[in-house]
Parts: sequence; structure tokens; C-alpha cells
Amino acid sequence: VDKPPVRRVAIFGGTHGNELSGVFLVKHWQENGAEIQRTGMEVKPFLTNPRAVKKCTRYIDCDLNRVFDPDNLGRTVVEDIPYEVRRAQEINHIFGPKGSDDAYDLIFDLHNTTSNMGGTLILENSRDDFTIQMVHYIKTALAPELCPVLLIEHPSLKYATTRSVAKHPVGKYEK
Repeated sequence: VDKPPVRRVAIFGGTHGNELSGVFLVKHWQENGAEIQRTGMEVKPFLTNPRAVKKCTRYIDCDLNRVFDPDNLGRTVVEDIPYEVRRAQEINHIFGPKGSDDAYDLIFDLHNTTSNMGGTLILENSRDDFTIQMVHYIKTALAPELCPVLLIEHPSLKYATTRSVAKHPVGKYEK
């Protein structure tokens, strides 16, 4: 099946405000994005949780990487709505709406971990041909360095991660 080319890509950093590798990269690319720009493609580096980044804490009210579900994205904005839920709605407005044809093609969400897993790619769907081919390309390009891939696919789960707004969500974890 022919699919439209990937034209809009977002690179997220700071989903968790205490994971600084993605924060530093996003800030670097916001100042000088020449190395990530490609002809015919929009690449947008984006700081997802600026309040948590400023405090260098995982989150302010709740984990941003768990609130991109229909209930939270559809909540009425009131004064006491958790900061991350409001932020998820803003991100969904900018990069989505989630599940729509207008959503960004790819979101690459950068994280850190204390686990000894090295640079690891996180996928949520083993049936996404584009993502599988992209991961193969990345693994080949990094060889002989290892780049494990963690598939967190579950047949009955609808993921509520920041990257799940995109048509092709990918997470990257780095020790």
C-alpha cells in the first residue's frame, strides 16, 4: 500500500524534566537546527515539559508520558487541572490531534534511564512498516554499536505517551 511520505517530524526532549540529554539536544537544535533539517521535511525540536525542566524534576503534578489518553485530552480546562494534563492538550493541539490525518508523521521522544540498557529504541507497534524500516536503518547505521529495540506492544492497550500523538511514535532511551 502506498503511503504518503514522512514530511513532519518532531523531536521531543524534557518529557521528564530530570532527563537532561533530550533537553540539551532540543535546546541546541532550537538555537541551531541546521544539522536536523532536510529538504522537503519539517523537523521541529520541542521542549515538552518546560516547568519540570526548570525545576529539574520528573514532573510537576503527574507524569506527562501517561496522560495522552482520550479522557485527559478531552478534559475541560479548569483552574485546578493538573499542569501536565493541560500541557498534553497543548501538545496534542500542536502535533495532533492524536489519531488524525493531521497529526505529525513521526515523534521521536528522547529520554534518559539509569538502567544499563545503553541506547535503546522503544516501539509500540510491530505492524508499522515505516517504523520497522527506520529502526533497521538506525541499527545498521550505528553498527557495530548495539542498539536494542524494546517492543512494548500490547493488543488491548492504547498508549498514552507523548509520542503516541504521532502516526509513527518512537522513544529513545539512553543511559
